[in-house]
Amino acid sequence: MISKYCRQWVDEPVFKNFILGVIVLAGILVGLETDRGLVARYGTWLHVLDKVVLAIFVVEILIKLIAEGATPWKFFRDPWNTFDFVIVAVCLLPFDSEFVAVLRLARVLRVLRLVTALPKLQVLVEALLKSIPSMGYVGLLLSILFYIYAVTGVFFFGKADPVHFGTLGDAVLTLFGVITLEGWTALMYDLLRGDSGVAPFKVVVYFVSFVMFGTMIMLNLFIGVIMNSMNEVQEEKAMARLQAESTDAELELMERELELLKTRVRSARQKL
Repeated sequence: MISKYCRQWVDEPVFKNFILGVIVLAGILVGLETDRGLVARYGTWLHVLDKVVLAIFVVEILIKLIAEGATPWKFFRDPWNTFDFVIVAVCLLPFDSEFVAVLRLARVLRVLRLVTALPKLQVLVEALLKSIPSMGYVGLLLSILFYIYAVTGVFFFGKADPVHFGTLGDAVLTLFGVITLEGWTALMYDLLRGDSGVAPFKVVVYFVSFVMFGTMIMLNLFIGVIMNSMNEVQEEKAMARLQAESTDAELELMERELELLKTRVRSARQKL
């Protein structure tokens, strides 16, 4: 009976919105504690509020465990529930002063519970995780592009600009700055000066082509991979929702048939 009430309470929008508000409050408290002046004046109140927030999180976990009834381990089948449990459990550990940094990190990580509280954020995170294998291949292609242009840059501009293209490592770091579109035009115009000894056509083609391939194409590839993974995650969630609804409908139909059979058995016994 208690598990039934807990299950109903967990599914209530009021409960979800309340937990969402507490998560936001936890994030605000951690941010306020970075101000030494506020800590000096209101440190006691901040500490009390932090304890209250942690207690609410513990109660939330207990309610969700009780909602599973006789099978509380089902709570951990959802990775997001496991994530919440780990964060709350770490905050409850009795850290010594030597490990106070770990406790502070755990308190900061409580803000990540916004991901579990907001389904849309869950879709984004799951899409990012799902796209990691494909993004690895895009990253490999980007690394090859970096290597080719870095070697070419050393050959072309090593003598004219030894600071940025003197070695292969310097060239890679320079290209990393170029791909962020930060100051690459100034770097190009420095090499376009008459005393650099480098053909202007070579400089323009090198930088413009790298910006086109490295920034425009690669960025679109990353975005495309993530968007594709997001569509896949949404389709999987839609299929899971349909299967759950279908299972619930089948269970309800079976319960009705069982009740009908019980009624028939009772009527048959009464006739006998």
